[in-house]
Amino acid sequence: MQLQILRTPTEFHALASEWNALLVRSASNLPFLRHEYLTTWWNTLGGGEWADGDLYIVLGRDENNTLQAIAPFFIREKTIMLIGSFEISDYLDLIVPGDRLELFVTALMEHLTGDSAPAWEVLDFYNLIEGSATLAALKADAVQRGLTYTQERLQPAPRIALAEDWEAYLESIQGKQRREIRRKLRRAESFYAPIDWYIVEDENRLDAEIDDFIALMAYDPEKEKFLTEVMSTQMRAAVHTAFRAGWLQLAFLTVAEEKAAAYLNFDFDNQIWVYNSGINFKFQELSPGWVLLSYLIQWAIERGRTTFDMMRGDEVYKYRFGGVDQFVMRAQIRK
Repeated sequence: MQLQILRTPTEFHALASEWNALLVRSASNLPFLRHEYLTTWWNTLGGGEWADGDLYIVLGRDENNTLQAIAPFFIREKTIMLIGSFEISDYLDLIVPGDRLELFVTALMEHLTGDSAPAWEVLDFYNLIEGSATLAALKADAVQRGLTYTQERLQPAPRIALAEDWEAYLESIQGKQRREIRRKLRRAESFYAPIDWYIVEDENRLDAEIDDFIALMAYDPEKEKFLTEVMSTQMRAAVHTAFRAGWLQLAFLTVAEEKAAAYLNFDFDNQIWVYNSGINFKFQELSPGWVLLSYLIQWAIERGRTTFDMMRGDEVYKYRFGGVDQFVMRAQIRK
C-alpha cells in the first residue's frame, strides 16, 4: 500500500467524492467521518475546542492509485489526533475496509516511526467504539515495535436495537418503563392544548429552525455554557451540512404551535444517531422530551431503521427507553 500525505485544506476539500465513497465500504461507516462533517469541523477546529492545528491526512492507495484507506489526522503540540477529536464528535476511527485494516495500520506505523514522519510524542485516538477492530490492530502493531500502548474507557454510549413494530419494541422494555412511556403518550394525546410534531424539511426555514433549537438547548444551564458563539457557529454549519447531504433529522414537538422540545439527530446508514436535544421547561408537566423521543422511535421503526443510537452519555432516560451500553474508548501510543 502506497501512502500519500495531505497537508493543506485545499487538498482536504478536493477529496470529497473519493472520501465518502471509501467510507461507505469502511468497517466504521459513521456520520462523524463523512467528508462534509470533518471539513466543517476543521473550519472552526471543533467549534473553538482547538485554537490551531496542522493537517496531516494519510491516504493509502493501491497500485492502481485507488483510495483504500484514510487516517484523518491533525497535529498539535507533538500530538497526532483524529480530526474531530474529541468533544463534539461522538465516534471516530480510521477509514478503511476491514480486510485492509491491518495492512494499512502496518504501513501507517512504519511511516510514523520512520525518518520522514513529523515530530510527535503521542498518537491519541479519541472516541473509538469499543468493538472497533482498529483498537486491536493498533495495539498489536505498537507492541511489536516496542511502543507503549494504553487504552481506557471514556463514556458509555447506549444503543437501542429496534424491533419490527412499535408494540414489539415496547415489549422489549422493562414493564415499569413500558407503562411509563404509554402513560406519557396518553397524557399527551389528552393534553389541554393541541400537540403536534414534525421533522424539518424546508431549507428556507432551516436557519430559523436552528435558532429555535439552540434556544431550547439553552434552557439547560450546562448546554447554555457550551453554546459559545463559535460553538453555535459550528453547530449551525454542521446542521446545514447534514441537511444538504440528506442525513439531517431535526425534529420539534409543538404545543399550541409553540416549540416544547427538539431533537437534533442524524438519519444515516439506516440508523438514527441522537446528537443533541432541547426542552422548554415551561412544558415540563408534559414530559415533551419523552413524548418526542417516542414519536421518533415509532417513525424509525416504521421506516425500517435498525438502531437508535443514543451516543455518548449515561443520562437515565436513555436506559429507560431500552438503551444498552457500548463504550467509547481512548487509545494512546507513545514512543
